[in-house]
Amino acid sequence: MNFVEEITWRGMLHDVMPGTEEHLMEGMRAAYVGIDPTADSLHIGHLVGVMMLRHFQLCGHKPYALVGGATGMIGDPSGKSAERNLLDEETLRHNQESLKKQLGKFLDFTGNKDNTAVLVNNYDWMKDFSFLDFIRDVGKHITVNYMMSKDSVKKRLSSDASEGMSFTEFTYQLVQGYDFLHLYREFDCTLQMGGSDQWGNITTGTELIRRIGGGKGFALTCPLITKADGTKFGKTESGNIWLDPNLTSPYKFYQYWLNTSDEDAEKYIKIFTFLTKDEVEQLVEDHKEEPHLRQLQKRLAEEITIMVHSREDFENAVKASEVLFGKSTASDLRELNEATFLDVFEGVPQAEIPINEVEEGLDMIAALSAQTGFLKSNGEARRALKENSISVNKEKVGEDYKITRDDLINNKFVILNKGKRNTYIIRVV
Repeated sequence: MNFVEEITWRGMLHDVMPGTEEHLMEGMRAAYVGIDPTADSLHIGHLVGVMMLRHFQLCGHKPYALVGGATGMIGDPSGKSAERNLLDEETLRHNQESLKKQLGKFLDFTGNKDNTAVLVNNYDWMKDFSFLDFIRDVGKHITVNYMMSKDSVKKRLSSDASEGMSFTEFTYQLVQGYDFLHLYREFDCTLQMGGSDQWGNITTGTELIRRIGGGKGFALTCPLITKADGTKFGKTESGNIWLDPNLTSPYKFYQYWLNTSDEDAEKYIKIFTFLTKDEVEQLVEDHKEEPHLRQLQKRLAEEITIMVHSREDFENAVKASEVLFGKSTASDLRELNEATFLDVFEGVPQAEIPINEVEEGLDMIAALSAQTGFLKSNGEARRALKENSISVNKEKVGEDYKITRDDLINNKFVILNKGKRNTYIIRVV
């Protein structure tokens, strides 16, 4: 398969060095993408590079995922306004192992094929490199003028808010460039891929391959992903959307993709799924005919949630989502684990009630008014119950109903509803 052609129709190509496509069509090639190991989980901002590696492998080529243990100790000035915190080796090793597990959901590291994926860490070849050796063997081949011409350097130095750039960060492009040279020498890796903000660093690597390795390296970048409304992709009010379910629950992960705009969903479904061109075009056409069904968003959320988590997590996320729209039953609610339950009802008003009051049977008037403040008065509570507008765990109840231990979800929660829109949570302690 033609890799460049594949990522082009998916909107994943920004810049490519002349001759790259022809080079890849000559036979199996090796390429790498660098991954920042400053956390022990990938977030969805990393996914474009990871998807590029997966498409590269699907096209018959060999992918290398490079965990930047050494570069993670320095900090990349690209797109940054300040230096990042430096990491110790123990933290980097922990992060590397965690990232490999996540990458294993996208890349085949276990097969015995020629194009089996490989994980490498640049700390392994940089840790024994002395400063004098580096500036003698590598630094002398790249001029300061060349390094100063890079956009990532110029932007930092020209920014009004900039406090300058340390020598440590200034040398980042040399270290990244040496990675490319090392992989070229050791594994015949001839292509480096990354985000468009990495073009300058990548081409420094191709220069080192030309000047020191006497060979030819190639560069290819993908666009930085944006959202149509101008807000940052992969960010919410609570922070990054992580791939680790302990940092971002599968439910919240699913919801992020489900709530994308039509414009973004049409773009993302090409980038973040492995659906074919025909399948995507048909989905786009179907969506335009019946946009209210949100078929694009639903399929996008399904594909990526299953890929990152599992089908079971996807199905649970769908069930949890239906809770908010009144389509769920009491039995559906009982299937929610506590973490998902709290995600679904995040921000919903709550009141705590001692367990002994539930053991004795909590009458509905008290549950709606005096004990919780959900409704303003006992009179309002009685009227609502007589009008049959009150539900306990999605099932209608009358004035004579008592809330008992049998009503507890996860042995802790009870959901009260007045009509479809007003929801209140009792937390039993």
